[in-house]
Amino acid sequence: MPDDKHRVLKRAQRLEAWSLAYLVGSVALLFMGMWLFVESVLKLVRAEYPSIGTTQLFGHTVWMGWLMLAALLWSAVPSVLLGRVKLPLAESLHDKVLHADALMNKADWLTAVAAMLGILSIGMGWWWADAVAAGVIALDIAWDGQRHLRTALGDLMDRTPRTLDSKHAEPLPRRIHEALCGLDWVEAAQVRVREDGHVFCADVRLVPKERGPELVTRLGNAAEDLKRLDWRLRDVLLVPVDRLG
Repeated sequence: MPDDKHRVLKRAQRLEAWSLAYLVGSVALLFMGMWLFVESVLKLVRAEYPSIGTTQLFGHTVWMGWLMLAALLWSAVPSVLLGRVKLPLAESLHDKVLHADALMNKADWLTAVAAMLGILSIGMGWWWADAVAAGVIALDIAWDGQRHLRTALGDLMDRTPRTLDSKHAEPLPRRIHEALCGLDWVEAAQVRVREDGHVFCADVRLVPKERGPELVTRLGNAAEDLKRLDWRLRDVLLVPVDRLG
């Protein structure tokens, strides 16, 4: 028994750390977008007109903007590749922390693109285009951040689970309800699913059509069948009741 309690406690701590890591990543994404937006607005207000000079390279006069563009492109490529690799993995693993990290990679390369657009606009004399491009990209980053921040807070408060991109309700509760109502011995069911890190736990209250000694066996078999419904469904608790409240 002490070993079981220790194992349960360690698992609870691990899942809590998972949720907190997702929260921290969401906050970082939001503040990055807000900071970039404030910086772009200040540039427009101050009407800053930056200048880019030239330098000598191998005996030739080279506009430093070309060197800046090459450096920014070099820094943006890894972020693009990492983001594209992480997103499918986050989907298959149902890993919101990895998904938030992939969005941070997206924010990194979008910031680099904004900087490249700014350098080109400065070269063409459009001093304001740099700040406008940065502001638009910053709003996109901040929007992703606030969306995931709301999901992270909802996860900590055991809100109804959402999909990985936080745009829709998680379909797993509906699938569980349909599977239970499809059983010939179940009259009605009420499903509550909570998210613990990258797995789910389901608490189900159901009304059996009849009670008997075989009910316990049916409940056990139904719980095992539900776990096979989705690999993310780790724990299933089935409670028979006379009627649903």
